Amino acid sequence: MSFRVVRSSKFRHVYGQALKREQCYDNIRVSKSSWDSTFCAVNPKFLAIIVESAGGGAFIVLPHSKVGRIAADHPLVGGHKGPVLDIAWCPHNDNVIASGSEDCVVKVWHIPDGGLIKTLAEPIVDLVCHQRRVGLVLWHPTAQNVLLTAGSDNKVVIWNVGMGEPLIQLDCHPDIVYSACFNWDGSKLLTTCKDKKIRIIDPRSGEIEAEAIAHEGTKATRAIFLRHGLVFTTGFSKMSERQYSLRTPDALGEPIVMVELDTSNGVMFPLYDPDTNLVFLCGKGDSVIRYFEITPEPPFVHYINTFQTPDPQRGIGMMPKRGNDVTSCEISRFYRLNNSGLCQVITMTVPRKSELFQEDLYPDTLGDTAALSADDWISGKDAEPLLISLKDGYKPPESKTTLSVTKRGNVLDKMPPKTGRGGNAAAQQSPVSEKTLQEFAEEIRKLKAMIVKHENRIRALEAEVNIGRGAAANAASPAVTSTTHSTIAMDEDGPGGDGLASPPLGPGEV
Repeated sequence: MSFRVVRSSKFRHVYGQALKREQCYDNIRVSKSSWDSTFCAVNPKFLAIIVESAGGGAFIVLPHSKVGRIAADHPLVGGHKGPVLDIAWCPHNDNVIASGSEDCVVKVWHIPDGGLIKTLAEPIVDLVCHQRRVGLVLWHPTAQNVLLTAGSDNKVVIWNVGMGEPLIQLDCHPDIVYSACFNWDGSKLLTTCKDKKIRIIDPRSGEIEAEAIAHEGTKATRAIFLRHGLVFTTGFSKMSERQYSLRTPDALGEPIVMVELDTSNGVMFPLYDPDTNLVFLCGKGDSVIRYFEITPEPPFVHYINTFQTPDPQRGIGMMPKRGNDVTSCEISRFYRLNNSGLCQVITMTVPRKSELFQEDLYPDTLGDTAALSADDWISGKDAEPLLISLKDGYKPPESKTTLSVTKRGNVLDKMPPKTGRGGNAAAQQSPVSEKTLQEFAEEIRKLKAMIVKHENRIRALEAEVNIGRGAAANAASPAVTSTTHSTIAMDEDGPGGDGLASPPLGPGEV
């Protein structure tokens, strides 16, 4: 007799469930950009989605409580001159989000608690360095205010957002960078490039420590660092079959596992939960979410299940673990964007009968406090992320101190002001406070709105008057026509009606 031993795992029975439509977000004009981005970013306070916007680029930010149908005129974050390609929430401040756009600029925004009440057009800081569109933004996992951006100019730039200046520029990629990922403590950087190679880079020095061809296909490849140092990639074979692989950093060119999934042409985004070692594969245009467990035993990547929906997905966002509901044994939550404008909320749950806190499902997870400052990190220090317990649940704190940007002094700023003949510097500077400028801008906005309102009212009144005149003219047209004809006849023919016009009088004639 032979016995089939079933693998023991607490996640074998994880199941996905979509919330009801009234608990989701509807009527969202999701971006139609062909850029390979998730178009969605989530944290315990807000949901951000890149949307279609006339005259530039924008994204919408919604508090989690604002479910249901979203008004068409809902305020946006819209300061970019080109379509927004990627967005990312700061892991250490739930009110700060970064966005990259086709206008080559990266902007960092502060979202007030409760969401927006009017369109936000003024960022905290503009980060200008790239020469072509910026398609990737990524925050450092442990260092505060450190942001990585990558553009179509093949450059990777690491910024100190608090100073508003670039710390490091990496020029080691010969083509467009598709994805980037820091390892657990942020000391290494993993990138994928259009030249089919994945690279492990020292982000401070720019030195390439390892590189290898990941997948033979020409379509976009994605790669992530797992918590214990392994590398997980998704891509395409030469025959355009979708693949995933597991590799060690010491032998990038020799995958431990290489599995072919299907022949779809949508790029697969690997979303990773470091607490449970689960990887969720979400393909663009797919109607399924596949999930796998990574273990030290062969075959290392264990297929668990597939969550199936009837609609294809355009983008997807994953909630950080601190935003999940621990009372219902929810281990992951996804926000899935459909082409119909619905943002569907999907929960992944481990079935347990007990309502007590399950310590084995919820080990200490990533908190919202940075372990290092930007200066400490750039000087060479590394630190593990600071972890928090979810035993009593997680309550998002009130808005932290607004991110302040202190740019370094410029020698040109210290030059004395120029003065005219007989004038003094103080009279010519006439400084105006920022508060006053904001008040002026608000007044101008109100005046513009009033003008538009009056113009619409004037147009409506003119239309009503024209309709009334037209009706009166139609009613009086027969009488007016006969009177007009008789008058013309009398003018031309005179009382006799001979049809001849009177000749003009000469000088002296009466």
